[in-house]
Amino acid sequence: MTDAPSLAERIPSLAERIAACRLCAADFARSATAHAPRPVAWFDSAAAPRLLIVGQAPGMRVHRAGRPFADASGDRLRDWLGIGPEAFYDRARVAIVPMAFCFPGYDAAGSDLPPPPRCAATWRAEVMAALGPVPLTVLVGGHAHRWHLGAAGARGGVGATVARWRGHAPAVFPLPHPSWRNTGWLKRNPWFAAEVLPALRGRVQEALA
Repeated sequence: MTDAPSLAERIPSLAERIAACRLCAADFARSATAHAPRPVAWFDSAAAPRLLIVGQAPGMRVHRAGRPFADASGDRLRDWLGIGPEAFYDRARVAIVPMAFCFPGYDAAGSDLPPPPRCAATWRAEVMAALGPVPLTVLVGGHAHRWHLGAAGARGGVGATVARWRGHAPAVFPLPHPSWRNTGWLKRNPWFAAEVLPALRGRVQEALA
């Protein structure tokens, strides 16, 4: 006879509760993509992660894969961090918590819609409390900068915030989004590759050691 599951085993984990969230279903149905919610919650609240990656929101490829940064942007981000997929997707050491867990859809012009504020308002405080202190936090893009650094810390936009990276290191590194759309910015700002990335890679290695 199989033992009945314990109370702890019957209670869904935080990541499982997020994965079941359908709060934005009506909004997504009205978007140009008319898609259903598929929250991508890639963390283990029972672990003590060493690296927290805060993204924006899943894109269409991530929505289809059910895996964060499963696209060209993810390839670039992993190169910036100096780690491969095995370490990147190790939920015991790395938590990937975007500002919105679902793909928001496209607008009528085919551009990504912004992360719905409802997602962060509903889940973010509980997720941050569950993860506890994390030695290294990497903030990817303006939405992550504004939430974690506040209006003053993110003043001047993404480029200005990244340029002030030394004021947040070694615990926090604000980065631009690794999208191909930012390739021009990266070329115009060679200091990012020359100064920020070596320091970032060193901190990632220390945090994950």
